[in-house]
Amino acid sequence: MSIRRLPSHLVDRIAAGEVVERPASALKELIENSLDAGATSVSVRLSGGGTGLVEVTDDGLGMSPSEMALAIERHATSKLPDERIEEVASFGFRGEALPSIASVARFTLESRERGADGWRLEIDHGVKVGEGPAALPPGTRVRVEELFERVPARRKFLRSPRSEYAACLDIVRRLAMARPDVAFTLEHDGRRVLSVQPAPLPGRVAELLDPGLAENGLPIDLQRGEVSLGGVVSLPTFTRGAADQQFLFVNRRPVKDRLLVGALRAAYQDLIARDRSPIVALFLDLPGSEVDINVHPAKTEVRFADPQGVRGLIVGGLRSALDQAGHRSAARVQAAAPVRWTSAFDAPSYASPASRVDGAYPVTPATLDHASQVAEAHALFSGAPSARAEPATAPVSDHPLGVARGQVAGTYIVAEAEDGLVIVDQHAAHERLVLERLKRGAGAGGVAVQALLLPQVVELDEPEADRIEEAAAELLHYGLDVERFGPGAILVRGTPAPLGNLDTPRLVRDLAAEIADMGGPQALKSRLDLLAATFACHHSVRAGRVLSVAEMNALLREMEVTPHSGHCNHGRPTWVKLAHGDIERLFARR
Repeated sequence: MSIRRLPSHLVDRIAAGEVVERPASALKELIENSLDAGATSVSVRLSGGGTGLVEVTDDGLGMSPSEMALAIERHATSKLPDERIEEVASFGFRGEALPSIASVARFTLESRERGADGWRLEIDHGVKVGEGPAALPPGTRVRVEELFERVPARRKFLRSPRSEYAACLDIVRRLAMARPDVAFTLEHDGRRVLSVQPAPLPGRVAELLDPGLAENGLPIDLQRGEVSLGGVVSLPTFTRGAADQQFLFVNRRPVKDRLLVGALRAAYQDLIARDRSPIVALFLDLPGSEVDINVHPAKTEVRFADPQGVRGLIVGGLRSALDQAGHRSAARVQAAAPVRWTSAFDAPSYASPASRVDGAYPVTPATLDHASQVAEAHALFSGAPSARAEPATAPVSDHPLGVARGQVAGTYIVAEAEDGLVIVDQHAAHERLVLERLKRGAGAGGVAVQALLLPQVVELDEPEADRIEEAAAELLHYGLDVERFGPGAILVRGTPAPLGNLDTPRLVRDLAAEIADMGGPQALKSRLDLLAATFACHHSVRAGRVLSVAEMNALLREMEVTPHSGHCNHGRPTWVKLAHGDIERLFARR
């Protein structure tokens, strides 16, 4: 076949394939044009997830009729004052965006400069069909309707309106974070779903991602030569079940870069569990000569001249902020069980171990004076570090993991075994036990549901609510009875009976994040195992909770008969043992 020139309409459609993959792609181009035009307010309207309508209105500089005619021509732009393409400082410079979008949709461009009249251009799938005066305030309004309506090969590959809407919402959020000085509103099918006003960067990030980040976030502010790093990261105790809220902005441009993933893993190493992910929004500013933004047609990827230096800056900035946080924590305060103190004078001479009931001696007139002595001693030393232990009277030979003797730091159970000392991580161990219980219940036909006396409403983002609604049948298999309760809410009618009381809102939000992290379709068993692990993590005994000796022993006994109890759901060991010989060597006895 001989070489020939392609007709202009086909060239436009080929260019559209590079720029406009879906409604969110068109939306991104339009909002970026508004921001480059100096807008202080951007309003977005969507219909059918963007497949029916994408409309962007701004209060930027506006265009004259002659500039509007140029804007819909290929390779025409106001973003490159000269030929130094590598030093572009705007969101973009491609001249194909508007003509490419107009070639695959009904396209209406309206604009008005300050002190001038407005003008309108109408294009129907690449063909100009009209123009004339337009009534609008200073700025620009672009309407994109019936996207890919006449390109069925492209339209059939669009996802459901819900999925397309979720992608559009993600674009608006990213760009709203990139420009906290600009007001953004988003309406979908006539309903306002997002509205933010200009705010300082930490406040804007918290408003768009998680309100709790305002109290549980750490500001980042680091300068190294001409490179600066700013933003917000979450405390190690304020995390999510998936890495779906981690954002990197390079010169205020939202990008996706694998460098961020590695840097976060290094910065939070040994600070968070493997199954948890921090909330992060980082803003990296550096000279244009140090970064190549032309790696991807949509400019969602970048290439750094010194990637290791950038990675070191991110890791160092995050570690410094986390180290300075000191003892700050987002952990919830939990009510501790009463602590029973025992010492040499706790037990009257007449009281044998057999006479004790549940670790306490009977109170009689003969022991009242003794009790007051104990209270005085406790008051005297109340400011000192506290710990507790039980007298070593119970036999240990029958139990591989020994018998509980005490608890350290509200986290570790100390047990005496026949051949040494056993230390158990109570949270990791109980997490595994709960998971195995849920698996057994699911294998027996499903986990029983404990109906709530008053159903609980959990507020979510609309895409998160969509994910929970779609997984409702799978969640019911594990005892969580949920149903949709409006665009951005889920009604919880019942929780898994074996788990008792739960922090239901947090569980539902983490399940939504976990489902999103699963990505595409998976085998049912794999999905159920992942969901069960999330249930188990929420119900397991938390570090910092004081346990009674009976509770500690019950945990040890169940571990001895539960498969895989040597490690938790995330691969961490649940217990370690110091043999008698090892202990003797520590004290130079052998």
